[in-house]
Amino acid sequence: MALDGIAIANIVQEIRERAENGRITKIAQPEPDELLLTIKHSSGTWRLLISASASLPLIYFTETNKPSPMTAPNFCMLLRKHIGSARITAVSQPDFERVIDITLEHLDDLGDLCRKHLIVELMGKHSNIIFCDDQYKIIDSIKHISAQISSVREVLPGRDYFIPRTVEKENPLLADEASFRTFLENSPKPLFKALYGHYTGISPASAQEICCRASIDSAQPANTLSQMEQLHLYRTFSYFFEDVKEGKFAPAIIYQNGEPAEFTSLPSSCWADAEIRPFPSISQVLESYYAEKSAVTRSRQKSADLRHVIQTVLERNLKKYELQEKQLKDTEKRDKYRIWGELLNTYGYELKGGEKSLKALNYYTNEEIEIPLDETLSARENAQKYFDRYSKLKRTYEALSELIQETRDEILHLESIAEALNIAQNEDDLAQIREEMREFGYIKKRGPKEKKGKAKSKPFHYISSDGFHIYVGKNNYQNEELTFKIAQGNDWWFHAKGIPGSHVIVKAQGQELPDQTYEEAGRLAAYYSGGRDSDKVEIDYIQRKHVKKVSGSKPGFVIYHTNYSMVSSPDIRGIRQAE
Repeated sequence: MALDGIAIANIVQEIRERAENGRITKIAQPEPDELLLTIKHSSGTWRLLISASASLPLIYFTETNKPSPMTAPNFCMLLRKHIGSARITAVSQPDFERVIDITLEHLDDLGDLCRKHLIVELMGKHSNIIFCDDQYKIIDSIKHISAQISSVREVLPGRDYFIPRTVEKENPLLADEASFRTFLENSPKPLFKALYGHYTGISPASAQEICCRASIDSAQPANTLSQMEQLHLYRTFSYFFEDVKEGKFAPAIIYQNGEPAEFTSLPSSCWADAEIRPFPSISQVLESYYAEKSAVTRSRQKSADLRHVIQTVLERNLKKYELQEKQLKDTEKRDKYRIWGELLNTYGYELKGGEKSLKALNYYTNEEIEIPLDETLSARENAQKYFDRYSKLKRTYEALSELIQETRDEILHLESIAEALNIAQNEDDLAQIREEMREFGYIKKRGPKEKKGKAKSKPFHYISSDGFHIYVGKNNYQNEELTFKIAQGNDWWFHAKGIPGSHVIVKAQGQELPDQTYEEAGRLAAYYSGGRDSDKVEIDYIQRKHVKKVSGSKPGFVIYHTNYSMVSSPDIRGIRQAE
């Protein structure tokens, strides 16, 4: 769920509970578009982080204290002057917009009681933090918006504050059945688009959730709903927002395959099969969700240079492989030249000289063939010419066969590194991959002053439903170590068939594995492979003692025979990951 009106309503409820009638004791501006308010309340002391970042606007309570610049920015100094010890008297969400209005009371220089408003607008790139007087005249804002920047509204000191409404939408909290039906009948858009386009504060995810609860196809045009479907949808819509009105929030993060996919403020129906992890507060949801998403994003950004190197070398090898295959195909006619030479030695005595061809019986196939001749050469000389061609093509074939195998191995190795980059989660994971790339010359080796650090990256560790420990290698080094150092002979080894992927080891502990553990290990092998985006992946599995390492092969590359096979879905929901 995006930070829509529903999530904002959840945040407003939390701010009321923790900060209403509390007093601001500290104001900091750690970033140019960010405030950190420390609030003392009867329930405790809280830090409220407010970010007007264009890429990630947020507001939540946090226990983290961010360092502030040595010299406070002007907006921070202004707030300290006016509301440095103000009391929060009210927190509201005007018209269910993505706006929070914090009403503050403080004493002015003469000791008179004054009222101010700190307005937080969480509207993507238009996000802002605006400080107003009791008449909603702007005193200042963390971002100044002039007429040259926006033709809709200026946000400058002295201007009147108002919420910009470029599109007229209705407040879903005030919707009645008659207006709801009328809106549906007049909208040809897909139902979920109609909902979030007509009502304030509803995101596409929330619109999908309403349709899901009503068991109505969200892609169906709104104006094609029957009278009964309209009534059912309206009641579902009303119950949904009744929970919002009554503050019956259930903040949670939704995980898919171990990664945060969404967050929600209300119980979700659309994600019934996903792992839904509840949290005691929306602040913890937002802080955890964006921290985890940020970690994944940072890891991918840091691996971008490695991906570029691997992709460049991989493309070069694929082109080389294609050329080598074409050249190898050209050598397929080598045996034809050998046979022509042999037949000329056998039947050449029939030639009188000057012939352009010879028809002869191919005693290998019992078919008559015609052999082209150079009329300026004798039968023996023509035969020797064909033997020479055969010898050259044979040498080319033997050399190319070896080169093609080397190129194929190189491609498989590069693809395995690319797959390792796809599942790397942190800098330690990337460090091991970077070390492998140095070892095989894909990137420069360390200079004499650089010391090789001990890699801290560890394999993924899961526990099956039956209590068996399952380990998944994150890269080729870990695959090698798991298979040949950690696994015992009777442990089970799993791998996606014919595609790059992780080695998956199930510690058998001298027991027979239950079917459920086989199935879960297969799903892990499918997910941590190049077939992750497929519906089904074929998995090979075998006891570890039958897996062999070929001398001189690259790390993680093995051979095995007489294996078992299964078809698995790359879906690891429900498989418990060890802490």
